[in-house]
Amino acid sequence: QVELVESGGGLVQAGGSLRLSCTASGRTFSNYAMGWFRRAPGKERQFVAGVSGRSLAKDYADSVKGRFTISRDNAKNTVYLQMNSLKPEDTAVYFCTATTTFGQLREGSQNYWGQGTQVTVSS
Repeated sequence: QVELVESGGGLVQAGGSLRLSCTASGRTFSNYAMGWFRRAPGKERQFVAGVSGRSLAKDYADSVKGRFTISRDNAKNTVYLQMNSLKPEDTAVYFCTATTTFGQLREGSQNYWGQGTQVTVSS
């Protein structure tokens, strides 16, 4: 079992930045690929970004490439999502996720999930 706790959400104006954090507990953190999904009002959950256990591979949704950066600090059991140039369409609940296989991260069915943190971008 892996427990995930997100923080760092909030309200920001369009063009601004936020950094989300997710701290994991329960298992060896570096054994897990980590990532972020989001769910906007009335929409399905959407993959945002992922990083492999030792940061050798990263993956981004096309909608956030060049604006968002995922990183992790295995010594702190924490994964981050730096979000720059935020747009109103980035408004969503952002979920931290973990899975044992990086290639399965996007699919999501084998993932552990956090409770989510709200990000609201005003125009």
